[in-house]
Amino acid sequence: MEIIVKGRNAEVSDRFRTHVNEKLSKIEQFAPRAQRVDVEITHEPNPSQAEVSERIEITVIDKGPVIRAEAAASDRYGALDLASGKLLERLRRARDRRKEHRRSDAHVSAPLTLTPKDVNIPKAKEQAAPEAAKVPTVPGEEVENQLGDSPVVVRQKLYEAQPMSVDQALYEMELVGHPFYLFIDEETKQPCAVYHRHGWTYGVIRLDTRTV
Repeated sequence: MEIIVKGRNAEVSDRFRTHVNEKLSKIEQFAPRAQRVDVEITHEPNPSQAEVSERIEITVIDKGPVIRAEAAASDRYGALDLASGKLLERLRRARDRRKEHRRSDAHVSAPLTLTPKDVNIPKAKEQAAPEAAKVPTVPGEEVENQLGDSPVVVRQKLYEAQPMSVDQALYEMELVGHPFYLFIDEETKQPCAVYHRHGWTYGVIRLDTRTV
């Protein structure tokens, strides 16, 4: 298993790289077939963000769903402890799910399908796209564009879209720790998004179109 450590606006010492490798060595216990682990370290120079100035994102690339965790703290070692703890818990849940699927093919009911009108999602203000904005063209590629004359930077990343069930989309959303997850429904071929609602309830938003 290869562990790749990189910094975004941050220098990474050999000592910290060694600590990361030691800290993440337990990953193989939960994901023995993991091919690569990407660790990205970001430093926030704004003094007002001192309590969360060091952010770490860990992504496990396996044959199954991508599993990710991130955390921020005032120092890198603390952020790494928080992120690795979340990651190992998600890896454990993924392993347990695989075991359950091998033991049983029990049916899992899909959550309630909702429309934007049902959940009263406020409409975002439309903003003109910057001229000649770069977009990613290769899966895994990331690009950043400044939004007009403002200091806001929009980061885009291209992902491969694999058709899946709603249940699988919910599962993968939990593994990456995001409040929503975009996917193509394998039955309807519609672009969809699952998301957290209140408590342990979920919603599904579907676009009235079909993919080829």
